[in-house]
Amino acid sequence: MNTPSLTVWHDGDCPLCQREIALMRRLDRRGAIRFVDAADPSQASSCPLDPALMLTRFHAEEDGKMLSGAAAFAAMWRMLPWLRPLGLAARNPAVLRLLERLYIRFLRIRPRIQRWLRK
Repeated sequence: MNTPSLTVWHDGDCPLCQREIALMRRLDRRGAIRFVDAADPSQASSCPLDPALMLTRFHAEEDGKMLSGAAAFAAMWRMLPWLRPLGLAARNPAVLRLLERLYIRFLRIRPRIQRWLRK
């Protein structure tokens, strides 16, 4: 397995995030992504920002640069063969702006989805 070249911080207490990260782990057959549960106190010390802040949005570090929101998702997608084209498309500023707008809309409904999945 390769040394991960991308670090992703996620909310391990969120049922939606748990499912999504489980899928991303299955797709990451090369081991290119290091997944860190920002909600786990034993892992939160590796957070470059306040863990509570990191739990409000999706964060990743690519080539030493912190990314959040759609940019973080795009960085993760670039590491996964099936999603790589979408991640590469997001390097276009217009595409990234559109994805960020969609991500912000998603964040508004995320609490309802989380409640539904917890039932």
